[in-house]
Amino acid sequence: MPAALPVIIDTDPGIDDVVALALAARSPELEILAVTTTYGNATLADTTRNAATLLHLVGRPEIAVRPGSDRPLTRPLVTAPETHGPSGVGYAEVPATTAVASNPHVLLEVLAEIGTPAVLITLGPLTNLAHALASDPELVHRSVARHIGMFGNIHERGNTNRWADFNAWCDPEAADRVIHDPLETAMVGLDVTRKMTFSAPEVGRFVRSGDPLIAWLGRALEFYVEFHRNQERLDGCVVNDVLPIGELIVPHLLTLAELPLVIDLGDDEHRGHTREHSGGTQTRVALEVDTARMRSLLARVFGQSDEVRAGG
Repeated sequence: MPAALPVIIDTDPGIDDVVALALAARSPELEILAVTTTYGNATLADTTRNAATLLHLVGRPEIAVRPGSDRPLTRPLVTAPETHGPSGVGYAEVPATTAVASNPHVLLEVLAEIGTPAVLITLGPLTNLAHALASDPELVHRSVARHIGMFGNIHERGNTNRWADFNAWCDPEAADRVIHDPLETAMVGLDVTRKMTFSAPEVGRFVRSGDPLIAWLGRALEFYVEFHRNQERLDGCVVNDVLPIGELIVPHLLTLAELPLVIDLGDDEHRGHTREHSGGTQTRVALEVDTARMRSLLARVFGQSDEVRAGG
């Protein structure tokens, strides 16, 4: 077997984030050097607690979880309890939140410690990476082999408003800084992630599982199903954040194209809108996904049932 690929996961767990973390932690192709956290789906204290809880459940408590930014670069903090629940992980049980110290330079500290270039996966707002690029771009370029981020949308409707996805909307200035940097970035946005869903009956089977990890993730996903049913009339839920992990495990799972992008930085309904523009920055963007192969990967977390592989 080839050597495991070293990765750093920057995340804001978040229901779909904990599913993605479980997949990464159960994949021998990946060596998780660190998990860094940020605000987003919940507060920094909650997302840090949620990441540590998931890694304990998956049997990987040795993976360091290090808190990062607790707010956007310039904008007020906004979280998403209506989408992910007050704790960030729906109905899943978690310990009480304890205070954590915000550290906007957490990525730089991690990158300075690793001995080999790693792939950086960002699953939340891009604030931690933006801080790192502003403070020490040479270290970032030397230590990050490439960056795959779950943010943005081109053709698909936004999930925060008509135009923007939540991660780009939270901190559009951070996303703008990232796409303008020469760091090799791939944007994995709603155009592909909205194709990855679990059905409501499927989530019900997860809840009834005798495996504590699967049942815990099922309880988180139950809340997500309720949200999608009420807001989108979808009898299931979208698990956006698994795709950047899947692309590393199964290269070319995603079909990417180079597009000239701009990110709207205003305060109107187009805030955080990622869109093609002739004067934009050339950025690799995911436009298609092999959902069957992705679901086969998710069987590593949820078991080898035909339902998981086929889609419920």
